[in-house]
Amino acid sequence: VQLQASGGGLVQAGGSLRLSCAASGRTFSNDVMGWFRQAPGKERNFVAHINWSSGGTRYADSVKGRFTISRDSAKNTVYLQMNSLKPEDTAVYYCAARKSGVPASREYWYDYWGQGTQVTVSS
Repeated sequence: VQLQASGGGLVQAGGSLRLSCAASGRTFSNDVMGWFRQAPGKERNFVAHINWSSGGTRYADSVKGRFTISRDSAKNTVYLQMNSLKPEDTAVYYCAARKSGVPASREYWYDYWGQGTQVTVSS
């Protein structure tokens, strides 16, 4: 099983980035896919998740209205569109998969993790 995160980079405040998470190695159609982030010196925190089959989503309050999670079943890929980025969004972003279809915002519920992609927002 592999989750390959990509799309990070350096962007100015107010800008946008789209992260991708390409999933392979098993069927993810019943999973919940999540995005988490970890800033330097801080714990890893929930950003958003999506139920692959229903498309239902949930967001952390800090990103609600600015970030959008989506999935493309044909490409087995989950996206995180990030708009109106702020310096406090700077972090390493990780995608994760939970085999159970029950949504969860705690990282310990997730079974598979990608390697992370760095997002840096300059002021």
